[in-house]
Amino acid sequence: MSVPTPAGPPPEDRGLQPPAFGLPSRALIVRADRGYARFLALQTPAATTSDHDQDDDAAGAR
Repeated sequence: MSVPTPAGPPPEDRGLQPPAFGLPSRALIVRADRGYARFLALQTPAATTSDHDQDDDAAGAR
C-alpha cells in the first residue's frame, strides 16, 4: 500500500522561529555603522616621530 500524494504543495509553517529570524536588528546595524565610521576616520600622526623613526635608524647605521 502507498500513501496518496497530496494535491497541492505542503502548507508553509514558521515553526518555532520568529517572523524576523535571520534579519539583523536596527540596533545592530547602527552599532556596526558607527564602528565602520570609526574604522574609516582619518588618524592624525603623532606629534614627534623623529625619535622613533625606523628609516632614520637604518640610515645612521651605514
